[in-house]
Amino acid sequence: MPPKSKKAKSPKPASSHFETDAIHAGHGFASETGAVIAPIYATSTFEYGNPGGFDYTRSGNPNFRNLDATLAKLEKAAFCTSFASGVSAITAVVSTLRSGDVVHAEENIYGCTFRLFAQVFAKFGVGIEYYDFTKPENFARIAREKPALVWIESPTNPLLKVIDIAAVAEVTRASGVPLLVDNTFASSYLQKPIELGADLSLLSTTKYTNGHSDALGGAVCTHSAEWQQKMIFAQKALGLQPSPFDAWLTLRGAKTEAVRMERHCENALAFARHLEAKPGVKFVRYPFLPSHPQYDIARKQMRGGSGMVTADLGFDLDRTQRFLSLLQYFPKAESLGGIESLCCHPASMTHASVPVETRLKVGITDGLVRFSVGIEHIEDLLADLDQAWKGIR
Repeated sequence: MPPKSKKAKSPKPASSHFETDAIHAGHGFASETGAVIAPIYATSTFEYGNPGGFDYTRSGNPNFRNLDATLAKLEKAAFCTSFASGVSAITAVVSTLRSGDVVHAEENIYGCTFRLFAQVFAKFGVGIEYYDFTKPENFARIAREKPALVWIESPTNPLLKVIDIAAVAEVTRASGVPLLVDNTFASSYLQKPIELGADLSLLSTTKYTNGHSDALGGAVCTHSAEWQQKMIFAQKALGLQPSPFDAWLTLRGAKTEAVRMERHCENALAFARHLEAKPGVKFVRYPFLPSHPQYDIARKQMRGGSGMVTADLGFDLDRTQRFLSLLQYFPKAESLGGIESLCCHPASMTHASVPVETRLKVGITDGLVRFSVGIEHIEDLLADLDQAWKGIR
């Protein structure tokens, strides 16, 4: 029997909420089958002249395009390009710079970003200068020195400093300097750097976007057609593309990002409050904890505090390591943003490549611990914290 003719669908509303966009965006290339979830296009090459214009997966794949369309919606951006990892996304952006260019960056920066600039791109003549961008007096340097790019994270890794994105963007825009915000720790659900004035919003989609610790990925979102073309070129020319399967997994994860982030935020706030009450703790950092130095800014630009909690426990290295070894529901691991809880010792793990004097200058001591609080039952997580704390007393 011949197939029944389909009725034309009404167009989807131009404006919808995050939760709806996460589920209904990015459904291209399924009209012939009616699949409600797009399949994995596990192919390296495509027949020339196909309607989608595909030729070779390094330069495009239906799974990439579906993920790009969804993330652009979630980030409130015009464009998105997906990459193989967060570091691939960083590489794509930095590859657009020229010898002699200088970047101004927040001093508390992801260890792999620091390493890329110091050990890879420095060899090609790209310089970087680090400043504390929680201090508005450092904004004047942007207008005066006009760097090729301003690079910030908010919240930062691992100290969870919150940068006033709109305030920095006002200065960069007036100076004609592009602003990149690494939005990984906040997530697309909690913060919209493009709406706050950033030119580029970068994500390690490995973390909260995917949320299940089973796929690597990265993305760069923008309103700029020029930057979008640069990202497409970098994806193809440098071979920074994700695998179709990882792109599919990330898109699957994004569909539950809103409900996961709400639970991450709820658990992390309770965990931070509980930890802050422990005797001897030097400080606990969580953006929605009133004791956070940039609490008001966090409340202004984020809809929740996310799932990361950082604390200086006031211990020496040996005691810190013993405490972490006693935790049952917080495996020691370098990643974050998954459904499971994790703990990390930045000085010996994520920021081990950062020189000791630089680490200490920004506050990464031997007693500093970063917790990625998952979506388990909060009473179990608090009980685990208590038994480990008791075990080292």
